[in-house]
Amino acid sequence: MDLQTSDALRALHDELVLLKESHPSGGDLLPNCFRDMQGEFLDYLPRQMLKTRFPVLEESLNPVRKMQGGYITAAFDNTFGPLSYVAARCICSTIDIQAQFIRPVDEGDFLTITARVVSRGSSTMHLSGEAVNAKGKLVATCTANMVVKRKPQ
Repeated sequence: MDLQTSDALRALHDELVLLKESHPSGGDLLPNCFRDMQGEFLDYLPRQMLKTRFPVLEESLNPVRKMQGGYITAAFDNTFGPLSYVAARCICSTIDIQAQFIRPVDEGDFLTITARVVSRGSSTMHLSGEAVNAKGKLVATCTANMVVKRKPQ
């Protein structure tokens, strides 16, 4: 990890901590499934882009030993969520998500998601993402719309 990436991830961490402190529950803002899927943050461009990586675990495999599509979609959603929070500077929820699967993801591989904010409004946000395998081959694309849940003034 280079110094610039390290600084970017520190900025992401700081933004998530500030959001957590202002969130009424005071709870963690990362979904449990992010941890269950052993996700990690790789890079961040403030309020615009987030890159994550997920190992292809045994529990994510379908009967032919490829990563099941629902897990691929969950990896996207686990990336879109934190990106939407820092982009909107408040909690957001996915209102729809569409994934397109291009090639299978093998057991033991890694899935790297790069998510971007395409459009950000006062009440909704549109995000898009690409997933590549460890060889850098495109395996899936995804788009999602988020509802921005601002606190009443």
